[in-house]
Amino acid sequence: MNLNIFKEPIHYPNPLLHLKVWEFTANGKPARHHPASMKWHYHKEVEFIYVRSGIHSVHTLNHNYILHPGDIFVIGASQLHSPSKFSEEDLTYIVLHVDLQPYFDPLMMMYYPHFSEVRHPLEAFNAMFQEDERLRAEVAGCILRIHEEMMEQRKGYEIAASILIRQIFLAMLRGDALELLKAGDSEGAMLLQPVLEHVERHLSEKIEMEEVSELANMSYSYFSKFFKKTIGFTFTEYVNRQRIIRAEQLLLTTTQTITDIAEAIGIENMAHFYELFKRYNGCTPKQFLLKMKG
Repeated sequence: MNLNIFKEPIHYPNPLLHLKVWEFTANGKPARHHPASMKWHYHKEVEFIYVRSGIHSVHTLNHNYILHPGDIFVIGASQLHSPSKFSEEDLTYIVLHVDLQPYFDPLMMMYYPHFSEVRHPLEAFNAMFQEDERLRAEVAGCILRIHEEMMEQRKGYEIAASILIRQIFLAMLRGDALELLKAGDSEGAMLLQPVLEHVERHLSEKIEMEEVSELANMSYSYFSKFFKKTIGFTFTEYVNRQRIIRAEQLLLTTTQTITDIAEAIGIENMAHFYELFKRYNGCTPKQFLLKMKG
């Protein structure tokens, strides 16, 4: 039950910038795909799309976005999506991929849990891009300027591109009508970053809170309270969420059995795996696959 999905590698023209931007043009008739034959992909980078002309379509697991000239679209890190040409007129659009983590300096760290989608997916911003013309225009201007800087590579283009990425952050923070990106404890977020990275690397293993509390140089009881206050939910809830996200990717990108996938994300008890999967997806793994196959 393997779908047409792959992990797209993003090669940075300048490795120090952790971004790639380029312009696409698509001609001819739009593709009409059955969901089972759609070309789904994901990548660790956050993706922004700015449509110059024509009509673009982007499918995610839960939504189908129709983008017109001037529209902005964002999809978070490792989120499955499938773009396609929507109308017969020529389509021109700019795609910006950026790995956000290197841009979180000490001043930005208070927002790390939000932009890293620990609490809310960045996809939620698409509603605000649609409703807020000023926010849409500001982010579009930054994307166009990043594209220009990266194409021309004038002296200092690296500095200019880095500044413009942060301007996109700032525009999203100030245009956040839904209050998704609230400032938190910057020092706390910095203390927990090694913990979040440890969880990402060891999802297939048993993760003990005693061990990760030592990574943060905290006692067990203090770490438990500190993590929930900083991230917004308990450490166990965070680990479970990350495991189910990994399970979704394995279901859609491999031919492993459900039992093997449960073991691969560190869950040996199948009843517990099914309970967690249904809690976060509202369906069983098999129903999830059938849904994705249309």
